[in-house]
Amino acid sequence: MMKCQEVREEEKQNIQERFSLAIARIQAMEEEETVPQPYRDFFRKTASYILWAGKQTDLDYTEYSLEELQQMNQEAYEDILPEGYDKSYGNPEYATAVLGADYGAMLSFLYSELRGIYLYARESRWQELTIFLELFIEIYNLFEHPEELQVKQVQKAIYYFYYDYCDVLVPNRIAEMYDPGYDRYVKLVETADLTDLRYLYAYGEYISEHEQKMAAFLNRLPQEEIDAMAFTFTDGYREGFEIAGIDLSRKKYVNIQYVIGQERIVRAAIRQFRALGLEPLIFHSAVSRINQRQNRRNGVGSTPPNRQYAYDHRQDEGIYLDRAFMERKLEVSEQAYEACKAFTDLFAGPAAMETFGETPFEPVKKKGCIRLSEKQQELSVEYMTLSSRIVNRFIKREEYSFTIIAYPSPEIGADFEDIFRETVKVNTLDKKLYRRIQETLITELNQALSVRVLGSGRNKTDIRVMMHELEHPETETNFENCLADVNIPVGEVFTSPKLTGTEGILNVSEVFLNDLKFVDLELQFQDGMITGYTCKNFESEEDNVRFVKENLLINRETLPIGEFAIGTNTTAYVMANRYDIVYKLPILIVEKMGPHFAVGDTCYSYSEENRLYNPDGKEIVAKDNECSILRKEDESRAYFNCHTDITIPYDEIGAIYSVHADGTEVLIMENGRFVLPGTEELNLPFEAEHGSAR
Repeated sequence: MMKCQEVREEEKQNIQERFSLAIARIQAMEEEETVPQPYRDFFRKTASYILWAGKQTDLDYTEYSLEELQQMNQEAYEDILPEGYDKSYGNPEYATAVLGADYGAMLSFLYSELRGIYLYARESRWQELTIFLELFIEIYNLFEHPEELQVKQVQKAIYYFYYDYCDVLVPNRIAEMYDPGYDRYVKLVETADLTDLRYLYAYGEYISEHEQKMAAFLNRLPQEEIDAMAFTFTDGYREGFEIAGIDLSRKKYVNIQYVIGQERIVRAAIRQFRALGLEPLIFHSAVSRINQRQNRRNGVGSTPPNRQYAYDHRQDEGIYLDRAFMERKLEVSEQAYEACKAFTDLFAGPAAMETFGETPFEPVKKKGCIRLSEKQQELSVEYMTLSSRIVNRFIKREEYSFTIIAYPSPEIGADFEDIFRETVKVNTLDKKLYRRIQETLITELNQALSVRVLGSGRNKTDIRVMMHELEHPETETNFENCLADVNIPVGEVFTSPKLTGTEGILNVSEVFLNDLKFVDLELQFQDGMITGYTCKNFESEEDNVRFVKENLLINRETLPIGEFAIGTNTTAYVMANRYDIVYKLPILIVEKMGPHFAVGDTCYSYSEENRLYNPDGKEIVAKDNECSILRKEDESRAYFNCHTDITIPYDEIGAIYSVHADGTEVLIMENGRFVLPGTEELNLPFEAEHGSAR
């Protein structure tokens, strides 16, 4: 099969010759003293790692014992693991302390990028291997002449490396995402002996005890249980197409995303997807910063070796990001998507299997980290918008769907196996029961002019959310009845509210968003737009505001409310409280455990014209708000290319009112319990757990 990013034979030979020359040059660095201290130690240590990692090309894990593979994995990652990170050049704070403020941050960035050589070597990706070795040599050569060395020289060398090799790094990434010819991991899942845990080390990713425990646990389950879990996943995917009225038979490829250790479920899912006419695509999470999005991993991955390390390097593109580079990357991306058009036309969408239960990460503010300037923040927002347009041209939102499901990680603790089994039950609750109860809830909410949500205790939430007026209430609805198709498990009704008149405070004591823990998050809204924000993660208010802006607003000044929902999955909430894991659950489940508000785009962004219907036959008409409707005039003002759900847990809810046009207030929830007639059955899990409703 011809790949959309093919390297000709003569090019391969040329690259391997360059690789051999680069390796020989780097070997000489270990003995040379041409670079003065303190930089000599940096280059020697980095050279040593490169030479070790470069020997791992096309490694066959079956030729090594489990103990040897574990030792190799430890060697690959030990320098950035928490226990050694304080004295790692991957730590910008240490690098700037040792190498100086002028060069420390840049060399720490270089070090973090060069660590990718291990993964490139494991996949025998000679192009990436070679060009990064040559970058290292170029920077080394500059430091051999300290009397002529200038900061601008080093930054310029790095800048032009990414500018020039953008046409290698970006197309290679896009090709592996959509081209079925990149089938390394599909073959691994299908052919490996999954009872032999050595297979875990075939990825080259950091393998902790959690991946080993997950794989070992799944190996103990009977095949019928594995098949049933896979069916919940694949059938939810199929239902997503059916509900959206999209013809799945016109598609051919599905991207399966999962966490290493889940392969036994993935193998069953591959068989089931093939029965639906879909071939699997499996790709690694991005290696180089040029292909990463801040704090977001896309693809197959494992437990991060050190979340602080990833956080410290979250804005490393600040070393090379300017308008010329942005325009170059956009041009290259468009060409790469055009080259893969035969595959993107047949792309059905992603199917993601996540994990939860990791200890919520609270980042520490470090000195020496590269930060985006205000101008670069604006450029990053502009790039996200323009890049999304390119993707949407080649993969039309109205023609694909997705599904997401989550299972606990062994990191959740001693109750892992019990929590896993409880999660399977949560993921397979009675859809017919929820359909009936949620129809009752929607019937009331469709009469609302607005919905008011009040917090209880220390929760300061007091927000009024405006609803769209239904022209034909007998055949139309504002709220979608969500029944575990694209978002598993079952349990929410949601809408895209009006912005005008939506105002108040949204507050939540703790929430885990985009792999980061937010403490006492507070957002203020006026006419549906964020007008103020803070949290209590740090002592400094300036640091708290910056943290929210960078990681929730994604460097924007404001975002709209794109979604208002009421989660109804009390079974999940009771389970979470029983095991004290409410704040370890993923947003996928948390959003079903109370009212939630999404900031950013609506749930229907880029597919507003698709006609959708609830199971009762009513058409969902509340798809736009005052921002998204601008797509008809100026798409750049309509979309924000982010959508982050923020849930208030039931125990922090004082009341939810449906407010009619005549001022009538109908109580939906009170003190964390459902009180609307016809929804009381949702309180049964509370009663079963505690003996009576509160």
